[in-house]
Amino acid sequence: MRWLLFACGWLSVALAILGLFLPVLPTVPFLLLALACFSRSSDRFHTWLVEHEQLGPLVRPYLAGAGMPLKAKVKAILLVWASILLSTFFLIERLWLQILLPLIALGVTLYLLRLPTADGDGD
Repeated sequence: MRWLLFACGWLSVALAILGLFLPVLPTVPFLLLALACFSRSSDRFHTWLVEHEQLGPLVRPYLAGAGMPLKAKVKAILLVWASILLSTFFLIERLWLQILLPLIALGVTLYLLRLPTADGDGD
C-alpha cells in the first residue's frame, strides 16, 4: 500500500505541475492529494513538497489552517463536475455508477466548500 500511495503522490505532483500551464487542471487540489499520499508513504517527500520553493507556498496556507484560495476551489469544483458528468453521460453505461459518481462529486464539492477560503490567487 505504501508504494501505491507513493506512486499516487508523484502522479499528483505531475498533474499539479501540468495544472500550472493548463487552465483546466487545478494545481492546489493535486498538491494536497500528493501531500496526503506522501504523509502516509514518505516523510522525505512530504517535507520536500512543503518546503519546495514554487510548490510549497501553494499548500502551506492549507496546512496552517488558512484554507484554499477561492480560485483553486472554483477550478477544482468545475473540474470535478466536468469529469463526472462527462463520465456519467458518455463513458459509463452501468446505472449504479451513473448514480454513484454524481454523489461522489457532491461529497467532494461539499468538502471543498466547507474548507476555509485563503487569501491569494491560488491555481
